[in-house]
Amino acid sequence: MLQRALDALEQHHASIGYRDLIGVADFSLPSRAPRFHLVNLADGSVRSHLVAHGRGSDPSHTGWLERFSNEPHSNATSAGAYKTGSLYVGAHGRSMRLEGLDPTNSNALSRAIVVHGAWYVNEQVIGRSGMLGRSQGCFAVADSSLPEIMARLGPGRLIYADHDKVPA
Repeated sequence: MLQRALDALEQHHASIGYRDLIGVADFSLPSRAPRFHLVNLADGSVRSHLVAHGRGSDPSHTGWLERFSNEPHSNATSAGAYKTGSLYVGAHGRSMRLEGLDPTNSNALSRAIVVHGAWYVNEQVIGRSGMLGRSQGCFAVADSSLPEIMARLGPGRLIYADHDKVPA
């Protein structure tokens, strides 16, 4: 997965202003596992966080991503490379816009796929149900993780989302 993320960073080098740190969302793992990784490319250190996937990617709410979609109103997570964009305050509080760079996520801006904090992403939710809640396709993270993710990624970096087995 990391090699695919690095390949995406190289492929989209003209669009990505900062190449010191990337976000990698490994949706091969269940939602109860920390699967959003901040990878420091200078020293190889990694900080991992919980992240939800979209309800359209897990219609039976098993905690496992079953499919990706780039379709409007699918409420699904999209695979591929994203460029982090501007920070703003919206319906979910502090959020970060994402621009899809691949055909598999080219509708990210129009679908309002963003990084935001969510009440349904934390250890207490996992303790009650064994899995996280689901987003509408956004990278919903724990409210406690949001400040670090926003500060370290910021605008102009790459987030790469994929799964080892699910076709995009």
